Amino acid sequence: MSLFKARDWWSAALGEGEEFDQGCLCVGDVDNSGSGHDKVVVGSYMGMLRIFFPHVSKSSEAGVADAQLLEVQLQNAIIQVEVGKFVSCSELLHLAVLHPRKLSVYSVSGTAGNVEHGDQYQLKLVYEHNLKRTACNMTYGAFGGVTGHHSLCIQSMDGMLMFFEQDSYSFGRFLPGFLLPGPLVYNSRTDGFLTVSSARQLESYKYETLAVATEAETRQDPDQPVKTGGKRLTPDWVFVLGEQALDLSVPSFSHSSSSIFVLGERNLYCLRDNGQIRFMKKLEFSSSCFLPYASVTEGMTNLLLGNHTNMLLVYQDVTLKWAAQLPFVPVAVRIANFPELKGVVVSLSSDGHLLCSYMGTDPSFFSTPKVDAREADYEQVDAEMKKLQKFIRDATRTQDILPKPDAEEDLTMKVSVSSSVDSPSQALTQDIDGVAVPSVTIQVKVKACGVVSSCKLSVAVQPPLAVTQDQFALEPMGVGSSTVVKFSAFLNGRYPPADLTGDITVSYSSPTELNPKGVPRVLQARFSLPLLLVCVPSSPAKTTKFKISVETNQPPVDLHAIFPEFSEKSEDKDGNTLAFQFLSGAKVTVVASRTSQRYRIQSDSFEDMWLVVKELVQRFDGHFTKLGVKDFKKSFSGPLPLQDYFLLVDHHFQLRLSAQQYQDLLSERAVQFRAIQRRLLTRFKDKTPAPLQNLDTLLDATYSQVMTLAEAAEENRARLEEAFVRLRSSTHLLVLLLSLWHSLTPDQTAILEATLLPLLQDSPQLGWEESCDAAVSHLLRSCLSRSSKDQATSLAQMGGPLLSLPRDTARLKKHITLLCDRIGKGGRLSLASEANAPVPAQVQNLAAPGGVEPIAEGPGGGEELELQQEATKFIKKKQPSKKVKKDKDSKEKKEVSKEPSTVTEEAGGAEEPVKEVKKEKKESSKEKKESSKEPKEEAKKELKKESSSSKEKKESSKEKKDKDKEGKEASKESGDKKVLKKSSVKVKEKKKEPEVEEG
Repeated sequence: MSLFKARDWWSAALGEGEEFDQGCLCVGDVDNSGSGHDKVVVGSYMGMLRIFFPHVSKSSEAGVADAQLLEVQLQNAIIQVEVGKFVSCSELLHLAVLHPRKLSVYSVSGTAGNVEHGDQYQLKLVYEHNLKRTACNMTYGAFGGVTGHHSLCIQSMDGMLMFFEQDSYSFGRFLPGFLLPGPLVYNSRTDGFLTVSSARQLESYKYETLAVATEAETRQDPDQPVKTGGKRLTPDWVFVLGEQALDLSVPSFSHSSSSIFVLGERNLYCLRDNGQIRFMKKLEFSSSCFLPYASVTEGMTNLLLGNHTNMLLVYQDVTLKWAAQLPFVPVAVRIANFPELKGVVVSLSSDGHLLCSYMGTDPSFFSTPKVDAREADYEQVDAEMKKLQKFIRDATRTQDILPKPDAEEDLTMKVSVSSSVDSPSQALTQDIDGVAVPSVTIQVKVKACGVVSSCKLSVAVQPPLAVTQDQFALEPMGVGSSTVVKFSAFLNGRYPPADLTGDITVSYSSPTELNPKGVPRVLQARFSLPLLLVCVPSSPAKTTKFKISVETNQPPVDLHAIFPEFSEKSEDKDGNTLAFQFLSGAKVTVVASRTSQRYRIQSDSFEDMWLVVKELVQRFDGHFTKLGVKDFKKSFSGPLPLQDYFLLVDHHFQLRLSAQQYQDLLSERAVQFRAIQRRLLTRFKDKTPAPLQNLDTLLDATYSQVMTLAEAAEENRARLEEAFVRLRSSTHLLVLLLSLWHSLTPDQTAILEATLLPLLQDSPQLGWEESCDAAVSHLLRSCLSRSSKDQATSLAQMGGPLLSLPRDTARLKKHITLLCDRIGKGGRLSLASEANAPVPAQVQNLAAPGGVEPIAEGPGGGEELELQQEATKFIKKKQPSKKVKKDKDSKEKKEVSKEPSTVTEEAGGAEEPVKEVKKEKKESSKEKKESSKEPKEEAKKELKKESSSSKEKKESSKEKKDKDKEGKEASKESGDKKVLKKSSVKVKEKKKEPEVEEG
């Protein structure tokens, strides 16, 4: 063993059966920590990428685990890894990974951990290039003298140099006289590329010469004439080596600024930038790798050189200064700086042995420790074991790490909204159509009950509302300290918001015993802005387009007492009428009836009534609660304004279609613009000038089209945002009217609102229409289903197609109408019906696509299913065919007699002429005769196949007689109520009955 041994500072064994080469190792601050400390990046031919941050640890196994920042299995083999500025408009370092057919650039980011598990690192793909040719190696640098970022050059196995500028491919050139690839390096001083050809000579090509050479579409014969548009590629200078080179290096430190180092199989060469040789060193061994680095002596260069005798030699120019023994043959060597030690030699073997070492002369002697012969004290050992176990239990407890829900919060927050507007107003727009835009001050008081740090307060309001400042950075606070934050809210658009509430979120860190840095926590609060922020008092409007009536069970209330802030400037002194003029232009009038307990809200804009109706209902609740009224009720008599609501849905959908069309047109024009640019660039690079053939005119016209389309798309986006806010307002209003109409509970109202408003904002990937349609369809198949089979079917349909922009809104409007109809008929909104729904055996096979039955989209879908099930059960009974017809007729009479009573209850007492009832009877009698034929034939078939006993006949005859009696009694009851029924619903149900029986 050599005395001059490389001292092992940190080491790791990378995988089993993996292979590495000289391009698989690099060092650098790849995660951009800013500390100046390097990380070790290693890639293998098996596609495994690892990043280490070596440091000394007491345990070798724990040291490797703690030092490994990242380990990712990539799909392809890794040929080479490099760290540089490979992303445009970014000064950060990124990682370039070269695969045989792909070049990938990644960003490595680390997230500081707040608990004992440590930091987390992520590898994110920034961009990649798919290569048409198999790659051999690559180099990088500031090609062409550019500053701020690096470009990449890849050499393929067939001799083509491919140049990439960040995420775009520049050009490709074939090297002349190529046979096998050699090492490749970039010289930033001469802006040239150095490589060793198969002729065993060092060749230099300038970047400018490569750029103007013949385009490398296919490999050319050197004896053939040169194509037009470029010149033949020739090297600037050539130096004959006489042997194959293993590696090239161009050091960039100042005192050896004109040196080029070439490591041959038996010799070491040093040349100047112009190709003249400085010195040559004949080696007495087979070298494996080398690395030039800076020397403290002026004009000298130090080299680390590894060979196949497991030696690491240090040369100063041609003089050997040091020799150290390694435990393996190094294939790559680098120098890195770590926090605990600078100038560490990082070496890698072909089988994955990674070693961080330093040079030292102290040999490692092993001395046998003295054996302690005294007996062990078991009581002392037991006491020490219990003490250690107590330490382990205390260290593994999580009550100080996780938040304590029952304990007092470390931070409390109190939000207060000013009852009066600011003077002067803090709004960005001082007036809209001559009306001043007010603002309201919100004060937030944050009080600390413990030590907190890293406090950040953020404010969010609904568009088009805005605040003067939405982000605040608070100072660290101690126990009992408090901070007050003030900001103003105002309207920043020409349309009213859908909600006047805002959210305040405070994020902070609270230290614990086990984590002094602090555990991240969040505190949230909500505030409501006054209605005075978006509207002003005005004179009532006599004629309006939309009207809504709300009824109560209490005497009429003076509107001036309900809205005191709007009564000062109101023209009506009786308190029966109050008008609200929105800053966006719409006017909403509230009229209280003098004789009845009804209030009418009317306006020319359907969606603008939402805020006024909501405020009116809330203030009614507060007013009667103060008076001590416990049985206060409010209701809406209908009908629902669905057609007005669907107009807003169609408008929003058309704007989404326009946005998609603008996006497609912009993509087409952008592709055309880039194609014209490429052609113009080719013309300008050509040394022999050629006419432009009106390409410049076409470029200007395409640019104008792109700008026009971009402006139109931006305008459409603003209109789409406004349309979505208006759609949200109208949806809120529809939900409120449904809850008042059918007296829905708060839980049912919340389910309905979550169904019709699944999104708070639109996005190009997911819009309101498809999300709402999916939610409504789920309710129709689950809790609002007419039968338990549909509920079980919804459970079987676990997956479905991805949500995408629909062709039109017909399906959505149909489902919303059906939803309102089923709620009106007593449907119960609940999320627990899915868990309670039984799954029959015939439904368990419906999980495949297309196996689920469609929604029953008729007013009597569930009743038809019941009729069908009863008819099939009746046919299966063993009875004479003569009595089947009578029993069927009596059963149909029973169903017909039940329907008018249910219709009269849902219609709310609407009367219709008696003539229509007579016509319906005639039509129903004809349909009964036709529908009774098939059950008769089916009963005959059943009688042929099966024989029945006399007892069963007697029991069945008794059941038929009882049913006939019930049918006659039901028909008498229906005759009394035949005037009160809806003809339209009746005709639809009558027409569907024969179809159900035939099925």
